[in-house]
Amino acid sequence: MNIIRRPRRNRQSAAIRDMVQETRLHPSDFIFPVFILEGQQVRSEVRSMPGIYRYSQDLLLDEIGRCLDLGITTFDLFPNLSESKKDKYATESHNPDGLYLQTVRAIKEKYPEATIMTDVAMDPYSSDGHDGLVENGQILNDETLEILGRMAVAQAQAGADIVGPSDMMDGRVSYLRQELDDAGFQNVAIMSYCAKYASAFYGPFRDALDSAPKFGDKKTYQMNPANRREALIEAELDTIEGADMLMVKPALAYLDIISLLRQNSNLPIAAYNVSGEYAMIKAAAQNGWLDGERAMMESLMAIKRAGADVILTYFAKEAAALLR
Repeated sequence: MNIIRRPRRNRQSAAIRDMVQETRLHPSDFIFPVFILEGQQVRSEVRSMPGIYRYSQDLLLDEIGRCLDLGITTFDLFPNLSESKKDKYATESHNPDGLYLQTVRAIKEKYPEATIMTDVAMDPYSSDGHDGLVENGQILNDETLEILGRMAVAQAQAGADIVGPSDMMDGRVSYLRQELDDAGFQNVAIMSYCAKYASAFYGPFRDALDSAPKFGDKKTYQMNPANRREALIEAELDTIEGADMLMVKPALAYLDIISLLRQNSNLPIAAYNVSGEYAMIKAAAQNGWLDGERAMMESLMAIKRAGADVILTYFAKEAAALLR
């Protein structure tokens, strides 16, 4: 047969396939989300996230060291706090002697080479479980910004390199940028949760932090999963307001949004491969329904191929070990 172009020629051996591979993963692509727990010598597995643990500060330091040895350099910290530490105004979020800020300081002191990303949102500290201040059943936007500003500055003072506003309040990027700059933290970056959708895939994360809303849902501030063009509005606003990186969350069900932002922005694009996406693959693998390692790597490759420069993923440690 007279076939001039035979694409299979570029697939005929592992060496050739590797040579022409278009998308590559590296441990430096990953940000590893980690959960902090009160106490000493405590390691508690998240029931709905096999292989993922909540660590007390002392054991978390050991885990950070193991991850650095694998080439993972950046970590996103989330606190699991007792209800007694939570209140309406999330005051624990800027307590310099609290678990979260103490842990940021401890990591930076022991591992100055580690890059620390912090979460800017009220829900882990709020007695209402929402990302904003609640009054009469409503989430107040502008009043929330003041709380987020105090939180971000306190995190920067503790040593945060990147702050990640995950609250989805309007105007929060410009407010945080101004607060950080005024406090002398012009070099602290903002990775904006730019297109964060009101997704069903967050359930295991809320198990990990015990931070589910005490009433209602988050649909008045997180985005409608049906909307695509709205992501461009959020991206434009966050860029104008001073974001250094833009994030899409979740990742696998929103590959089109990752691609859309990549095509329309020159900023680095991050994607959060969220807890529910992790749990689905782990559960299927444990039941023998699919090859867990292959599904993990294929999923991460798809996120990178869609246009993500950075991937926040609970698979970071496993994937980095395979890549090395």
